Amino acid sequence: MSHLLGLARAARLMGVSRAALQQRIKEGNLHAMDGMITTEELLKAYPDISLEDAGAFEKTLKIKEEAFVRRVRERSLPPKEVLAERLFEQGRELADVKLHLQRYHALVTGLQSDLQGLMERSGPAAREALRQVERWVEGGLRRVLGETEALDSLALMDDMLRVMSAHVTLRPSHHDFLVEGADSILEAGLKAGLALNYGCSTGNCGLCKARVISGQVMKIRHFDYVLTEAEKQQGYTLMCCHSPVGDVTLETLEANSAQDIPTQQIIARVKSVQALSPDMRLLHLQTPRSSRLRFLAGQSLTLGVAGAGTAELAIASCPCDDRNLQFHVERGQGDSFGAFVFDRLKVGDSVSLYGPWGDYLLDDESQHALLFIAFGRGFGPTKSMVEHALAREAAERIDLAWAAAPGGHYMVNQCRYWADALDNFGYRSYELRAPDGAEMERFAARILADYPDAGNHAIYLAGPAEYLEPALANLAGAGLPHARMRVIVC
Repeated sequence: MSHLLGLARAARLMGVSRAALQQRIKEGNLHAMDGMITTEELLKAYPDISLEDAGAFEKTLKIKEEAFVRRVRERSLPPKEVLAERLFEQGRELADVKLHLQRYHALVTGLQSDLQGLMERSGPAAREALRQVERWVEGGLRRVLGETEALDSLALMDDMLRVMSAHVTLRPSHHDFLVEGADSILEAGLKAGLALNYGCSTGNCGLCKARVISGQVMKIRHFDYVLTEAEKQQGYTLMCCHSPVGDVTLETLEANSAQDIPTQQIIARVKSVQALSPDMRLLHLQTPRSSRLRFLAGQSLTLGVAGAGTAELAIASCPCDDRNLQFHVERGQGDSFGAFVFDRLKVGDSVSLYGPWGDYLLDDESQHALLFIAFGRGFGPTKSMVEHALAREAAERIDLAWAAAPGGHYMVNQCRYWADALDNFGYRSYELRAPDGAEMERFAARILADYPDAGNHAIYLAGPAEYLEPALANLAGAGLPHARMRVIVC
């Protein structure tokens, strides 16, 4: 008997990305109904796949986990209370199936008894007709009891996976994701790249309230926010402090644009200042646990330090880790602020954050492949968007083209790692000696030669204005659709 699976769980079982499944559905090679896929359809679409080998998927998971600066967020077992409740729920489902089978058995034996009684009271013609019905019932029983149906390996694996993880579907967006390990619903949703509504993440503000439409959730940590009696009656819960017992459907708000993200003011601490190259520093800031930064990939913040002024910098880390914020600071960037980062900023110093700003955002609903073009320090916001795209698993193909002055590819090993680990990721580097017209014209020609189908991509460009303006003019002049190009000056 075929087994129904949600898209997130189907991708996890097959060891492929959601984008790969969506592409097969789009091509008509995999049938889905209301976001659900049968195990029979999956095995038809992937007849040669080894269910024991999910190496590519595990590499993707590792890359997604490494978007979290804190290693304590690695996958682990769910809390024992959640595990016990999930096992109890599966046991109850099994008991329900057994009860239904007993009732069907009683129904069939009762039917046989009634047929015998009717035959004893009927005439010859009716008796013969009733005997045919009785033989049909007996034959059906022999076939059902005598046949051994092949085990559905995917269904068995899904039963095991349901103990370790729970599937969450959101309304009205129909986004879905898995909650694994000791994560709360909110943490898992952020890891999946979703822009859920939340504030403190510690159960104090109530902004992450969601209504449970179906399924059951369990409290996994203390919270101080008090739900009203009306909210309790309507099934509201706090996503930051609860985990699903089994598969659940929630009604909740999600950010659809930069206007949905509130302006925030936070005092963060310097976690580290690391040299990426002689002229580039990686600034790692950490926010307080009770005051995390909510932002979208590609946005910027205004940073300020006493005695050094302020600077608007693009965030270079994934929104999936809202406490640990990274920035790529070039020597002299932001005048005195950049010099302060290089020469005087120390671990533990306070930095004020104000924002976020900007609408240079990834279109999560786009069906186009992604082409990121970064110039110099434009790799910072590009890195944030790449990590977000990997978390969403929505892009069939991701390509990164990084153009910089000689020696300016300060995180080339990161780019090569993505390209080596992911089948759907490509990376090319380009050297630009000056952003003059002739140089940028040659660069545009190389982009079109290296990416002949770039016209079918969603294109994201990031970098200093002196590179972006001639690049845009040359790329658009070469025929790339301006409507599919998004730009951030940084």
